[in-house]
Amino acid sequence: MRILKALIVSLLPLAALGAKKPAADRFQQFHTKALASVPLKLDDSIYDQLTASPRDYSVAVLLTALESRFGCQLCREFQPEWDLLAKSWTKGDKKGESRLVYGTLDFMDGRKTFQSLGLQTAPVILLFQPTSGPHAVADNAPLRFDFSNGPQSAEQIHSWIARHLQDRPHPQVVRPVNWVLWIAVTTTMLGAFTFLSIAWPYLLPIFQNRNVWAAISLILILLFTSGHMFNHIRKVPYVAGDGRGGVSYFAGGFSNQYGLETQIVAAIYGLLSFATISLALKVPRMADPRTQQVAVLVWGGVIFVVYSFLLSVFRIKNGGYPFWLPPFS
Repeated sequence: MRILKALIVSLLPLAALGAKKPAADRFQQFHTKALASVPLKLDDSIYDQLTASPRDYSVAVLLTALESRFGCQLCREFQPEWDLLAKSWTKGDKKGESRLVYGTLDFMDGRKTFQSLGLQTAPVILLFQPTSGPHAVADNAPLRFDFSNGPQSAEQIHSWIARHLQDRPHPQVVRPVNWVLWIAVTTTMLGAFTFLSIAWPYLLPIFQNRNVWAAISLILILLFTSGHMFNHIRKVPYVAGDGRGGVSYFAGGFSNQYGLETQIVAAIYGLLSFATISLALKVPRMADPRTQQVAVLVWGGVIFVVYSFLLSVFRIKNGGYPFWLPPFS
């Protein structure tokens, strides 16, 4: 009997040590699992173990619903970002100095947890702070991140978590190399270089042609002087009603305009420019005097009529404009 009693007494310290070890090494146990597969895939029981008090570590849990029947598009869009964040953090903190464990609890595996938390939407991130140790906080309630602003990136969630983990390492998010993008860019550059190498003898005369550059310059001048940038900045309507069942093409006042008005004014300026250039460059080169005389009369008439219409547009914009020419008044 004494031998049995002595044996029991000798085994009590070992039993006590065995009882304390799971609690003391709980973080190390989960951290070791996370090194093999992160974030941890949770269910109701593992979630309870991971978040049980007392704990001297932090826990970041994503509560989500990935099944297609739940129709949570945001859950499926954010899951790769959450996996990237968890893997980057855990890989950058293999020794567990940040004392943080990442986990994912899907609705299919954690119905009781969702019900106990009263969750009606997903995804939701819960950040559990330590209840003991040097980083313990007084409030045991988890911090909650709701996706009220839509999809979030791994970097944004990293900033939110790091803000609540003071005086601890914050491993950065490391995105994998996008080989598809690199291959596509490299292939595009090689293709462009090959095309330029072959087509350069044919493209060089075009680039050196003064008429081409003159035409491009003239188009840009007409585009911007007619109010193209004004339309983009002010988001003006294309046309508007005139209040009598018709359409108004010109807005009253010099500080307002419509989209179609810009195109009409650009066409007017373009026609005036083309007529002026023809009179200055083309007509003097005509060998036949009669044809030259007719061209002068035609282009002069075009300039007169179009300029008369332009002055009438100015009078529409501002009724006090004093100048006009026939046939438009």
